[in-house]
Amino acid sequence: MRAAALYSAAGSLLLTTLAAAPAQSVPPAGPGSAEAHGTAVAARRAAATGIEFGRCPKAEDLPGGIRCGTVSVPLDYAHPDGKRIELTVSRMRATHQDPDDGKREVPGRGALLYNPGGPGASGLYFPLVGMVPEWKRIAAAYDLVGYAPRGVAPSAPLSCQDPGDFFKGPRPAPTRPSEAYKKERAAEAEAYARDCAERGGDALRHYHSLNNARDLEVVRAALGERRLTFMGASYGTYLGALYAELFPSHVRRMVFDAVVSPDPEQVWYRNNLDQSEAFEDRWDDFKEWVAEHDAVYGLGDTARKVQDAYEEASARLAARPAGGTVGPAQLQGAFLKAGYYDDYWPHRAEALSAYLKGDPQPLIDQAGTRTAEGAAGAENSNAVYTAVECNDAPWPTDFEVWDRDNTRLARRAPFETWDNVWTNLPCAYWRAPRQQPLDVRTAPGELPPTLVLAAERDAATPYEGALELRRRLAGSVLVTERDAGTHGIAGGPNDCVNGHLEAYLLEDRIPARDTSCAPRPEPEPRRTAAPRA
Repeated sequence: MRAAALYSAAGSLLLTTLAAAPAQSVPPAGPGSAEAHGTAVAARRAAATGIEFGRCPKAEDLPGGIRCGTVSVPLDYAHPDGKRIELTVSRMRATHQDPDDGKREVPGRGALLYNPGGPGASGLYFPLVGMVPEWKRIAAAYDLVGYAPRGVAPSAPLSCQDPGDFFKGPRPAPTRPSEAYKKERAAEAEAYARDCAERGGDALRHYHSLNNARDLEVVRAALGERRLTFMGASYGTYLGALYAELFPSHVRRMVFDAVVSPDPEQVWYRNNLDQSEAFEDRWDDFKEWVAEHDAVYGLGDTARKVQDAYEEASARLAARPAGGTVGPAQLQGAFLKAGYYDDYWPHRAEALSAYLKGDPQPLIDQAGTRTAEGAAGAENSNAVYTAVECNDAPWPTDFEVWDRDNTRLARRAPFETWDNVWTNLPCAYWRAPRQQPLDVRTAPGELPPTLVLAAERDAATPYEGALELRRRLAGSVLVTERDAGTHGIAGGPNDCVNGHLEAYLLEDRIPARDTSCAPRPEPEPRRTAAPRA
């Protein structure tokens, strides 16, 4: 809904023409393409080889109950006999034990393969959800399978810069950046794109969503699954949508949780504009919640006063960074997480309250510099995110387009807009060929019924994306968590949502029509912070 509001409020904002696609733009590969043939070859080989599961890589620090193996996939599906890369896969076998009746054995339903999004996030930890009460019934019936997508460590990891240089703190976070600051950040983005090209070499062009979907097909075959049961969250929903378009007859069940719009015109530049708009709404939700709990945090009894408190903290950090590392940008990054997950609300409000009362430590703990290991993981994740999104689609190649669109947008959505620009701006200077996004559409009967889950006020993946996917996948059904905004709702605290998820995965039942669930309870405030003096 907020995406639709953006179009009406902005007029021609999002309708400004993108710069022409680079000359190296790559058209979609059709059913008879070399890539389609290469995928079929790779899948046959993977089915014959299978996966030899054993101990997981030590660096992943996974418990012994989870076993890991690798699947070999072509770097370039047009050349299946060429260079190959190894994808790491994790699995926890189904328990086959009914959590409500320990004496009842639950029949197995195969593997449930999960992608957590990003792009650039690892799913190797997914099988751990089997230990969470909300997932035990699903874990009884399914082998829970996660994997690290191509580029994500330890699966042929990408890197664009030294991890030690990735976190530059403290940094400013102007909501009205000067021309000089814009030039500085544009130069950084161009340098980052150049470094990605130099470090990635010719392989860089092969890290994109279409290849991620082909990898999913090869992993399915390696698992010995005739058809795929898949759950994708956030970017994982776009990956799942591409798989559904490319391999509809290989789908058994699909769950799309927190949906990215698959509209080719949205991928990815306009999706990010919509996201910035939606984060402003979610930021308002957070401020209103803090104001309701002014007796706990002392940050103001109105959203405007909470905003003033935040801006005061930002100004103080600009003058004197907390712990030498936390400046306005680190503050904004920490509070951006509150836009994703309302579980963060009490912690962020407590840290802001403590900082303004003279205790910076909670804020340093939540927003400060990461460990060397954490920095390496974050740099890798950012490199994959950038490569996939930049490779996936045409982007404006003239900074004036970015500047015009986002200057207009920032007038009413200042919280996230410019940070989102700096994150994605390397795509303006990207040196690898761009893919043309697929027009995802399935006809009635082409795809089994699929389940779409969405929170109505999700900022990271605005609700319009779920409506768009629902329109494009015939037979899909949308379950909405009303008046809620946590990013990803499957297996969370909402029993209604989980009931629909379990009915679909365990009983092959899906609502006859789109339906909704009441929102989860708002978080309870932490009461360790005294009111501000």
